[in-house]
Amino acid sequence: MSSPIYLLKTRRFAPLFGTQFLGAFNDNLFKNTLAVILTFQAAEWTSLSSALLAPLIGAIFILPFFLFSGLAGELADKYDKARLSRIVKVWEIFLMVIATVGFATHSFTTLLIVVFGMGMHSTLFGPIKYSIIPQHMGENELISANALVESGTFAAILLGTLMGGIVSGIPNGGVIAGIAAIGVALIGYIFSRYIPSAPSLSPQMPFSLNLFAQTFNTLRLAYQNRIVFLAILAISWFWLYGALLLSQFPSFVQTVLMGDETTVTILLSLFTVGIGAGSILCERLSHHSIRPSLVVIGAIGMGLSGIDFALTAQYFTAVGEINANPQFFHILFDLTLIGVFGGLYSVPLYALMQRRSEAHSRSRIIAANNILNALFMVSGAVVTMILLEGGWDIPDILLMIAIATLFVAGVIIVKLKQKKG
Repeated sequence: MSSPIYLLKTRRFAPLFGTQFLGAFNDNLFKNTLAVILTFQAAEWTSLSSALLAPLIGAIFILPFFLFSGLAGELADKYDKARLSRIVKVWEIFLMVIATVGFATHSFTTLLIVVFGMGMHSTLFGPIKYSIIPQHMGENELISANALVESGTFAAILLGTLMGGIVSGIPNGGVIAGIAAIGVALIGYIFSRYIPSAPSLSPQMPFSLNLFAQTFNTLRLAYQNRIVFLAILAISWFWLYGALLLSQFPSFVQTVLMGDETTVTILLSLFTVGIGAGSILCERLSHHSIRPSLVVIGAIGMGLSGIDFALTAQYFTAVGEINANPQFFHILFDLTLIGVFGGLYSVPLYALMQRRSEAHSRSRIIAANNILNALFMVSGAVVTMILLEGGWDIPDILLMIAIATLFVAGVIIVKLKQKKG
């Protein structure tokens, strides 16, 4: 058990890993293909301005997390999670067929419906994925399993995004992406067939179709467990920071680095690889136990490397070829470090959330995490837009979020001392 890779050889983990990896890949293959096509061919698809399209797609994708996370948590706590995962994969296959039709007919409305549907797909699968891990893994395997899931998810995001960018430049690229996504979804369904049964631990739980009541009750359930709720807030900060970085990469490259689409891909790749490397490093350093000290190190590291990243960007001088500019490599190094420390930070928090949650309500706790993650990301996006409209530069905003992350690290240290006291 010296390496987490051994889990990939077990039936209790490998099918789940394959299912979630391919689902994340498809999400990003579809979204990036759509985003690139609409960016460069907006007039052929819709009368909306290209500036509105990216936030519109993002908002539609994240809306189901607010609407259906409570429902997703209740379903995953009440029914067999392995069976639910197969139903979700069938839903994904159906959506990818609709997406292919939408691309073929140039139907913008159809594709927006698919964006909403894929958001619902992620909403439903999140509680299944994270609550099935502690049901099939021993406590000493939680860190290893979460490290693999975290690194695998970001690898899938990167590969799907890159593939979407490549395919979108080909004639009829949308249709090609749709057909490929159908194939990937079918393979994902095959993987899901091999996930061992994960029966409900609370089958008699009452079930409600009131979405607002579900959401409120889910958040209240998480709030009642202080340690778990603090872990969820800390995870949500990670997603706020990461989403802010990812959303600003294109503008940052264009206005600060004076680069092109290839430069955006380089930044995305290194940040994603950094998170994957940090997740695996966390597993190696933790020795199969949850170590809060790694969360503190991760938060401080994200803050300090983020500050250096922002300050370097503020004084960046675009002279000559960007690939020959030492400042550019300084920025790439800092960005990679932010990702590495992000992996160190997030993996123990997910394991803590799973371990300290009651088994019969774990899926609803993870659903609460999804709701707050979405709330933090949307709030971060709104604040960013307000600051940009107010005259702030992107490096100024990145400096602010990095300094705020050091404040978060301080709060975590205080909470840990209070717990020991």
